[in-house]
Amino acid sequence: MPNILKRLVVLAIPVLAFVLPCPAFAEDDSRLAQRIDAFLSAAEPHHFSGAVLVAKGDEVLLSRGYGYADYEAGVKVSPETVFNIGSVTKQFTAAAILKLVEQDKLHLGDTLGDLFDDTPKDKAGITVHQLLTHTGGISRQDLGFRYDEASKEDFLTAFFASTLATEPGTRHEYANTGYTLLAAIVEQTSGQPFEDYLQQHLLEPAGLSQTGYLQPDWRADRIANGYYFDLETATWKSWGTTFRQWGNGPVTWFGIGKGDLHSTTGDLYNWHKALRDGTVLSRESVALLQAPHVPETEGGTTFYGYGWSIQSTNDGRRIVTHNGSNGLFFADLIRFVDEDLVVVFLTNVSLPEAVDSIAWRVARLARDESYVPPPIAPLSYELVYRFMDSHTASEAGILLSFMEAGLGRPLENPAILNRIGFQRLREDDCDWSTALLRLNAGQFPDDGNLRDSLGEGLLACGHEAEAADAFRRALQLAPDVDCHWCQNANARLEQISGAR
Repeated sequence: MPNILKRLVVLAIPVLAFVLPCPAFAEDDSRLAQRIDAFLSAAEPHHFSGAVLVAKGDEVLLSRGYGYADYEAGVKVSPETVFNIGSVTKQFTAAAILKLVEQDKLHLGDTLGDLFDDTPKDKAGITVHQLLTHTGGISRQDLGFRYDEASKEDFLTAFFASTLATEPGTRHEYANTGYTLLAAIVEQTSGQPFEDYLQQHLLEPAGLSQTGYLQPDWRADRIANGYYFDLETATWKSWGTTFRQWGNGPVTWFGIGKGDLHSTTGDLYNWHKALRDGTVLSRESVALLQAPHVPETEGGTTFYGYGWSIQSTNDGRRIVTHNGSNGLFFADLIRFVDEDLVVVFLTNVSLPEAVDSIAWRVARLARDESYVPPPIAPLSYELVYRFMDSHTASEAGILLSFMEAGLGRPLENPAILNRIGFQRLREDDCDWSTALLRLNAGQFPDDGNLRDSLGEGLLACGHEAEAADAFRRALQLAPDVDCHWCQNANARLEQISGAR
């Protein structure tokens, strides 16, 4: 099957800081659980699914599943459902590095030149600390697709041949490749395969029996399938499991260390407790793991630790958090370490407009009994198709109000109607294609790219005069530099002129 993750336009989801009030834990725990449950349950009709755990201290306030782990088989999500946790993997990799430091097998100041033979000169001085904090100068661009087959040797060869983005040690730039390098360093210094080391020294001592790449003995019906909305068929489709992408073979070295560990909400809560209690790492190592080593943005208020984003509430209480996604699955682990409050959210459905805020809304519910969260919105693409199923193209003018009612906000992403407009064009549906592209250009009147897209749709549907007007307007809206649509608009205008 074609790999949908290579075709989907997937936006990187940053770790977001939400302004959170001072805690107010006076609310009865059962009432709090009911409020959180009502918020999440209301989204199930919109294809939302996932597992959520909220705990204060050693008391679990809510642990529930929503929606389906496997729609086709009718298997519902439960607290025992296993999910791909994406870049939440990184803090496990960082913990493995600190464990090696505790074992005196590694030092944070060790360099790639110290650790690997034949390290090229430009990368020889990159330190372990710089890899942990994303300050090694490594490019954000991945060296290969995360599910393409690659050995450790393949990965190292590709990395050593790559070009650094910046001088090591000069700035923070989030780079997945650095954490795959850290996994290679774990193997190099421990003499064990990466997952073996994680299991023996971290996961098993912490009681995480449901966390790993391949070694846990998971029941097949507990592993969540990933789901995405397919624009070609206007239906939700199964991507399958991560193990299907690996072909039941070894974990690829384009993905290991940086992501793709699997876990449950309960295991991630147990990991929070293991760090809190010093079960697997010393207090000093945990402090290093959670220290605000470098700002994530210039002049920003969030910092990067070792595999964690370090933030604070508006009254200065620490938040230690990270999220992660492979483009379909999404995970969020938020730890209010000064309050011993933890929120774990794992989902197997691609809802890119909503997933990054769900756990934070749950956290605010847990900390503020007066908070009323906005509902989890359905997917914009699905709403458009729902409208098209019940209306004609001549009624497209009311689509935006329909979308605002469904989303609870105006349509803000110009890519939604643009992509569906071109999808309808590929299906020779000129009525809906031109209606959507016209509507989009009107909704975002200063976007030259959308005018260029409108011109393409009009031209393909035989409206040359209107198309020429759209292309000319696209050129009028061109930026001073890097106009990525200008070449096409000029070429189309020449084509139209030559045809007359």
